[in-house]
Amino acid sequence: MIKRPLQSLLQKRLENSPAVALLGSRQVGKTTLAKCLKLEKPTHYLDLERPSDVAKLTDPELYLSQFAGQLVILDEIQRVPHLFPVLRSLIDERRQAGERFAQFLLLGSASPELLQQAAETLAGRISYLELTPFQLTELEAPLESMNQHWFRGGYPDAYLAESDEASQQWCDDFIVSYVERTLPLLGVAATPLLLRRLCSMLAHQQGCTLNLSSLSNSLGIDGKTVRHYIDLLEGLYLIRSVPAYSTNAGKRLIKSPKTYWRDSGLLHALAGLTQPDQVLGHPLCGQSWEGYCVEQIINALPRQTTYSHYRTRAGAELELVLETPDGEITAIEIKRTLSPKISRGFTESFNTLQASKGYYIIPQGEPFPMTKDTDAISLPDFLAHLNA
Repeated sequence: MIKRPLQSLLQKRLENSPAVALLGSRQVGKTTLAKCLKLEKPTHYLDLERPSDVAKLTDPELYLSQFAGQLVILDEIQRVPHLFPVLRSLIDERRQAGERFAQFLLLGSASPELLQQAAETLAGRISYLELTPFQLTELEAPLESMNQHWFRGGYPDAYLAESDEASQQWCDDFIVSYVERTLPLLGVAATPLLLRRLCSMLAHQQGCTLNLSSLSNSLGIDGKTVRHYIDLLEGLYLIRSVPAYSTNAGKRLIKSPKTYWRDSGLLHALAGLTQPDQVLGHPLCGQSWEGYCVEQIINALPRQTTYSHYRTRAGAELELVLETPDGEITAIEIKRTLSPKISRGFTESFNTLQASKGYYIIPQGEPFPMTKDTDAISLPDFLAHLNA
């Protein structure tokens, strides 16, 4: 079993917050992590996708009141949003009685934005954490594991599958479950076929600036509906939007976000790439590698560091612009090559932003300077640098 570094942080949050929400997409290991916690008090677990457990909450206040002094774990909390006012009442009652440790651990596969009622009802009483699929930094020997991790993605069942074929079958089944079950539960009236087409189109536009008009014309639905579906996919932790750099840099900038499938295994399944060699020979290879690196880097960033992409209408661009609270800017370009060359667009963007440091992220190899301010560095080494 791969140990999740988030476990220690989760245990600390449970010691200091009356309620903690552990969020992330389905099948990332939230339930497994919750059941591995070593706590000083007993726990009581309810699976809110199980009818028998939901039936226990017919009178939620009466049922949950009997577990004072225990940690109640509520799995798939987005299925029963009417619970949040009851939880608020119980939390306030027990806080007044001096109970310090967390009373509720909420597991959910929807973001706080989708759990809007929780954000409003439990404001000031809840702490949020996100559990992602396995990140490269969580794996032993990251350099040796990287190619398999890139192809299969980080979902535990996909990454640890017996074969690449089994991994891709798991990813395809996962996608089917979302378009046929999860999205309809959120009120999406579109057919599974249309939703699958949207997902596939987003896969083939990996790393592109979002063009709602093109997507809506191809799908035969209006742009607002496409935007709503993409927002849902983002709220379900499947899609990541990287915002455009917004500070006035004296240039005509592209203001649309870039979109990525967060998990490269799902991306490859949507694109029909069932073998690693197929990825390497496919036009999507560069965008797949870019999205993989972007996701690994963003998840490794220090908490207050912001990220964006930069692109001018003249074509100068950077995959990532990282900015610290004190205004220090790092410019990042991602290339799947061992011999990158500084582009004119990179130099122009670097100088316009007055970046203090630049990096070309490459698959492997020792770091080496490309200019006095810019280094080429492998993805594992750059992630180690961020965590240093």
